[in-house]
Amino acid sequence: MLGLGGVIGAGLFVGSGAGIAVAGPGIVVSYLIAGALAMCVMRMLGEMSAAMPASGSFSVHAERALGRWAGFSVGWLYWFLLVVVLAVEATGAAQIANGWAPGVPQWAWVLIFMLVFTAANLAAVKNFGEFEFWFATLKVCAIVAFLVLGLLAIFGVLPAASDSSGDPVGLTNLTGHGGFLPHGWEGVTSGVLAVVFAFGGLEVVTIAAAESDDPVRSVARAVRSAVYRILFFYVGSMLVIVTVLPWTAEQAGVSPYVTVLDSIGVPSAGTIMNIVVFVALLSALNANLYGSSRMVFSLAERGEAPKALLKVSGGGVPRRAVLASVAFGFVSVVLNLKWPDSVFLYMLNAVGAVLLFVWALIAVSQLRLRRRIEREAPERLVLRMWAFPYLTWAALAAMAAVLGLMLTDDGARPQLLWSAGATGLVLLVAGLREWRERRQGQMKRA
Repeated sequence: MLGLGGVIGAGLFVGSGAGIAVAGPGIVVSYLIAGALAMCVMRMLGEMSAAMPASGSFSVHAERALGRWAGFSVGWLYWFLLVVVLAVEATGAAQIANGWAPGVPQWAWVLIFMLVFTAANLAAVKNFGEFEFWFATLKVCAIVAFLVLGLLAIFGVLPAASDSSGDPVGLTNLTGHGGFLPHGWEGVTSGVLAVVFAFGGLEVVTIAAAESDDPVRSVARAVRSAVYRILFFYVGSMLVIVTVLPWTAEQAGVSPYVTVLDSIGVPSAGTIMNIVVFVALLSALNANLYGSSRMVFSLAERGEAPKALLKVSGGGVPRRAVLASVAFGFVSVVLNLKWPDSVFLYMLNAVGAVLLFVWALIAVSQLRLRRRIEREAPERLVLRMWAFPYLTWAALAAMAAVLGLMLTDDGARPQLLWSAGATGLVLLVAGLREWRERRQGQMKRA
């Protein structure tokens, strides 16, 4: 359920509108391309995590494959990414809650959410899984209901897909209004840039798998089913949206899901989707708090973070790691509430492209570790990357292409440059640490 819920986030329900605006019906192809890249990354990560389960997941794999500098860099970059995004999610959920209960100030809602999920993550590992199970259940039920209503509309059972004669429109909206690719392949590539980051968060599955009863079986099952989830939820819902209504009917700032449900005549469609987005935000907040605490705990285990973070409760919870992560999360929230267009904007830009850097290190690590595992313990390869090594190299080329697109896009360029700066700073610190340790080792031998 963690894998199932992790693939359905606020980025799908809200952010998909931006992709439709630039790609039209071609957004389906954009999601197929971005989804294929995400599936390759998950397959690579699944191969390594099933062979060598670790709470630090890809940070541990990077260290084993490339050295301490890589594990340090990818671990701290991912931790920073999660605690900054956590602030966006907490603030977004608070804005929705404030609309329902305006008497409670937005900052109070943020405080409530942070305290509730901090308490849940401090109490026991199973609490995280319990919250995510119910969050995932609601999101899955919502999107399945949307797909069913959409199909009924496409076949003319519901009014949205019928023209003035009462006949079903069928696939008319896919080929009309400028055709399937109204902005050509350039629109499709722009769509990829708009939607690829919506697939972030799947990585938490492999972090959580290390704490399950059967890590190897758990991660293998989750990764194997990723292809069906992505096709069914992401690509399927996009296909329904652009088939039911002309892509030109989408409104800026309005979820395309709301637009479709309104056209079908579902009462209170906006309120329903607000509830679903609210749950998606809280789900992501919960998952990010969990993932960030386990990542910094893993860093501490390997001497890459303060040893004080290693204290574990009787229930197996790294409480100090949870508190350290939520403390920075609180700082990020305050910055978001006080200076959303200055200080926090810089922080958000600094993690804008970090996900792609993390994915690239996952791919490079898999290239190195696959050969080592085949040589030393081939029986551990219970899950294998498809068409190795060709598809791994293709995924790396696709990531480089997305980074190139970001560099040429006026809106995405600041994110890439700030993220590159943050990554360069972490790499510099990692390099200085290794240089200092080597120097100290030389001095001791002398």
